[in-house]
Amino acid sequence: MSSAKCDALVVGSGPNGLAAAITLARAGCAVRVLEANATIGGGARSAELTLPGFVHDVCSAIHPLAIGSPFFGTLPLERFGLEWIQPPVALAHPLDDGSAACLDQDFDRTADSLGKDGRAWRQLFHALARDWEKLAAEFLQPMLHLPRHPLGLARFGLAALAPASALARFRFGQARARALFAGIAAHSFLPLEAPASAAFGLVLGAAGHAVGWPLPRGGSQMIAQALAGYLRELGGEIQTNCRVENLAQLPETRATLFDTTCWQFARIAADRLPDGYRKRLTRFRHAPGVFKMDYALSEPVPWRADACRSAGTLHLGGNLEEIARSERSVAEGEHPERPFVLVAQQSLFDLSRAPQDRHTLWAYCHVPHGSARDMKEAIENQIERFAPGFRDCVLARHSLGTAGLERSNPNLIGGDINGGAANLWQLIARPVMSPRPYRTPLRGIYLCSSSTPPGGGVHGMCGYHAARTALRDIFKIALPAIPA
Repeated sequence: MSSAKCDALVVGSGPNGLAAAITLARAGCAVRVLEANATIGGGARSAELTLPGFVHDVCSAIHPLAIGSPFFGTLPLERFGLEWIQPPVALAHPLDDGSAACLDQDFDRTADSLGKDGRAWRQLFHALARDWEKLAAEFLQPMLHLPRHPLGLARFGLAALAPASALARFRFGQARARALFAGIAAHSFLPLEAPASAAFGLVLGAAGHAVGWPLPRGGSQMIAQALAGYLRELGGEIQTNCRVENLAQLPETRATLFDTTCWQFARIAADRLPDGYRKRLTRFRHAPGVFKMDYALSEPVPWRADACRSAGTLHLGGNLEEIARSERSVAEGEHPERPFVLVAQQSLFDLSRAPQDRHTLWAYCHVPHGSARDMKEAIENQIERFAPGFRDCVLARHSLGTAGLERSNPNLIGGDINGGAANLWQLIARPVMSPRPYRTPLRGIYLCSSSTPPGGGVHGMCGYHAARTALRDIFKIALPAIPA
């Protein structure tokens, strides 16, 4: 670890850590990022996990919140190689009758796939998509803030506080639209009967119409590479293979920001933190974990529904009731026989992901936190359910359970990819109740990970807000808010 002086250190090079470092560097600070692994990126990494020439996303794959991020939108990331690909269909949700409900940027095409509920879908999402930039700036920050767009936020909030299952049944009369909304809301990792689970369906659904559900050409690693390229242009430094185990390891600096979970920070700073604050961090609840599969394929997946063959993302879980049952089981510590499975087929649209005429597939399901169960068969059964003959296409498999995910990235404790549960209380108090939850009781030390608002996802907003707080507190620099 370099002992050369700098103004600020950032521990961790995930999208939030890099966003924090860029924000500090743009304000004139000399910044150094310390990364424990040999490669940067945290949850935005790619690797050949199965066979040579097959590029798989290690964690995140599809990025509506990255292309829709207010902060990333201010950065010249395209100059550093980031190129977004918009699949013809953002999201397909196959059903047992051989058809699929689809989320498309175009409201008319979405409505066509939903039949009689097409108009109700448009009524729910049109204003949210139209006002995406304003609303994204509101909900991608701490909930305890003075809103700049109170009417729009109030409109969103009234529906967002509802349980996803209740909102789906209230708004839609048929199974297709209910299933589509349920699958989007299930990104919350919450039971669909939980308060505020609808918020995730509304945010990600509106993003699909406003900015799409794109994938980065070349793999999710390209997001991290572009952020790192811009940081270096600003004069920032990145050191890899630099694991931080305690605060005493760190060189003297004015501010240090941790892109680590709150539990890791509590361990790293244990001997200096007040007992009350440390206990609040350790009591912060985890989200369920994931079991992830990556496939090298001899041909595209033989989906029964034609729309699925044009979709970047697929949700496999049947109707609303089945998805709700699966997510409820996971929350209760059980492993569903028919799990809700999230799938991405990047190589259909990005030829750099696999050798010629070959393909990749990315999939995961939710499991109880810390689960040790192998869910490979359950995931493949769900894929076969909607794509008979899928197993015949498989050239190689790679699986990662919760322990493997944590080994690949220590932030993914017990397979929790969200830095903590996103239930209503932990959306308000993340990880503590405060309008500036990035501050810690230690002068000059901040949290900037997904354990802080707005939570999980590749958007950089946790890092941006934490860095703004540090700039105001330590460097007496007040950055104006991003225009919306």
